[in-house]
This record gives sequence, structure tokens and C-alpha cells, in this order.
Amino acid sequence: MIRFDAVRVRYAGAATAALDGVTLDAPRGLVTAVAGPNGSGKSTLVRALLGRVPLLGGRILVDDEDIAHVDRRHLACRVAVVTQREEPTFPLDVSDYVLLGRYPHASRWAPPSASDRRAAAAALADAGACEFAGRSTDALSGGEWQRVRIARALAQEADALVLDEPTTFLDVGHEMLVFELAYTLARAGRAVLLVTHQLNLVSRFADHVVLLHRGRVAASGPPSLVMDGPTLERVYEWPLVVSRDPAVGAPALVPLRRRST
Repeated sequence: MIRFDAVRVRYAGAATAALDGVTLDAPRGLVTAVAGPNGSGKSTLVRALLGRVPLLGGRILVDDEDIAHVDRRHLACRVAVVTQREEPTFPLDVSDYVLLGRYPHASRWAPPSASDRRAAAAALADAGACEFAGRSTDALSGGEWQRVRIARALAQEADALVLDEPTTFLDVGHEMLVFELAYTLARAGRAVLLVTHQLNLVSRFADHVVLLHRGRVAASGPPSLVMDGPTLERVYEWPLVVSRDPAVGAPALVPLRRRST
């Protein structure tokens, strides 16, 4: 569904590339997670997909079609994205904000249809945000705002969902809700690309993990392969051990304290 093919990005004034030949696939029916330390290039992948940074090399494909040649409105019908940061220019009613996700499907200047409103209501329910429908976006906590943003993306009803750090500001229960939702959407046939620091949740929910380090792919494969102690220690530059979650048997990362010298 989504393919990054040898993608290279370098920001103006930077000495090295933010992405240096990164290749990865996010197919339908699977949760593909991208992990790595700060500055490894995770969010740059999302910016490149959105066309916010130019490619120095490589291609980004959606269903084998180079997005450089795809109309942005058409692309938004196929791929929904929740970016890491977003602040609206002015406050909106939450219901109206979620309806913005229907814009790629709407006729120009036409008011939202009954089907648009049904899609927005279903998206709010899936994101666990129905209780915020009558509130203003500037009256939401950080975690509430994050859930509303996810609802807007779900309202697009796209075949692919890209989530950049979707559990920021969320408590444990709502972190689990987001990962459970990602898993459910993938099993229903969508492509889910999840950019996250939450390695212990990735090990439980992701089908495939791509670990980035300094703009390159350091490891790629199932969680059982990528969640390797020596590999993670090298990438994160911190002492750690990888054990087994006693409840579900998935790999579990445990960071250690550095001994003072």
C-alpha cells in the first residue's frame, strides 16, 4: 500500500541526511511500526509523505503510484495522517473539526452530507471521543485533543492510516485503546503505519518493525527479531535488557540505570 523506496532527505544547513536511503513497506492488513531514538528520521518520513520536505532521492509510492504525480486531494482519500504536532488557527467545535476529515470526499462548497455526519460520528466513537463532540477544540486537554485528531483521520475512511506518535499525552488506558484500534483497523484490511517510541506496545501489537538510527534502517522484521538487546543498546545508546512480558510473552524492554563512576 505505502512504500518508501530508497528515500533520502536532507534539511537545509544540515551536515548529514535526515533520511539516507530508507526503504520500507506498509502493506494492507498489517501494523507496521517505525521506531528509533529522537532525531533518527521517524517524523521526517511522515513529512516526506505529506510533501512538506523535498526528496533528495528515492520515491514514495501508494499502491505502486508515485505520490509526486498524485493530486493531493486524491491522495487524502487514500491515506489519512495524524502528525506529531498540530494547532488549529482558531477554535472549532469538535464535531466540525472531525468533519474536516470528510473534505477530500466532499463536493466543492457543498455542506456535509448525512453520510459525512455518520462517518464523523463513527470516527469519534472509534477514537473514544464521543463525549467531546459538543465542546470546543480549545477546551480540550492534551490527551483529549489527541483523540479528537485521531477521530478526524478516521473520518477520512482512507485505506491507509499513518499515526506519528499517536499516544502523546495519553494515559495507559487510552494508549492501549489507540494500539488496539490500530490492530483492529489493520485486521479489517487497512494499512497502518505507526511511528512511535512505545517499543513495549509495539512488541505486542505490530506485525513488522522498522528501527531507524541516524537516518538509516538499523533493523527490520518482526518484533521478536528487532527487539534484540545488543541492537537496541547500540541504537538508543543506553544500557538495557530485553526480557519477556510474563502476561503475554512478548519481548519487553527494560532500561537500566547507569552506574556512577
